[in-house]
Amino acid sequence: MKKHKTKIIAAIVIVAALAGSWFLDSSAEINLPSQPILVTATEAQTAMDAELNNPTSSTAADNTQPIDRLADDGSFTVVLSVSANVLLYNMHLLHRDLHELVPPEGIIFPATQVTVYEGESVFEVLQREMRTHGIHMSSRFTPMFNSAYVEAINNLYEFDAGSMSGWMYGVNGWFPNFSSSLYILNPGDIVEWVYTLELGRDLGVYHLD
Repeated sequence: MKKHKTKIIAAIVIVAALAGSWFLDSSAEINLPSQPILVTATEAQTAMDAELNNPTSSTAADNTQPIDRLADDGSFTVVLSVSANVLLYNMHLLHRDLHELVPPEGIIFPATQVTVYEGESVFEVLQREMRTHGIHMSSRFTPMFNSAYVEAINNLYEFDAGSMSGWMYGVNGWFPNFSSSLYILNPGDIVEWVYTLELGRDLGVYHLD
């Protein structure tokens, strides 16, 4: 009888061990990653902005915050960015051969702290930074008025997405109605170049003066 009980207990132990092994394997299967979650362009941009503005990230802070003072050599910094976000939702307006020119999230040049020297214009800084980073840029210049007009950035030209599309610039949230070559930068300026489909109205810019 005692020997019979011992066999029963041994059998129970084996069954319990097998059950425990099956449970662990099942748990591992249950905890496997599910299918990737699709993120919209807007959500991706929001996440990028949150990361750039995260005060715990010293690198992001250093790269996106201008220094509001002159250095000994007369230089200072501004923040420069280039974006074609509006095209993400209007790709049907572009010829299919141009789709590959629109980066994910629409960011061609992320908000970055760049060095500027006294007397330099918005145009000069854009031209230098695009050349430095190997980003295509095309412009035409009118010597009589010392006026430059940016026709294309990253091979995205004016009129590529309609008769009112093209590049425009803003400084500290204001979008001037004169050439970027005439806007002289100051320490701490925030400069943004954006692609517009409706002369700025699609970007919330209704008065360019």
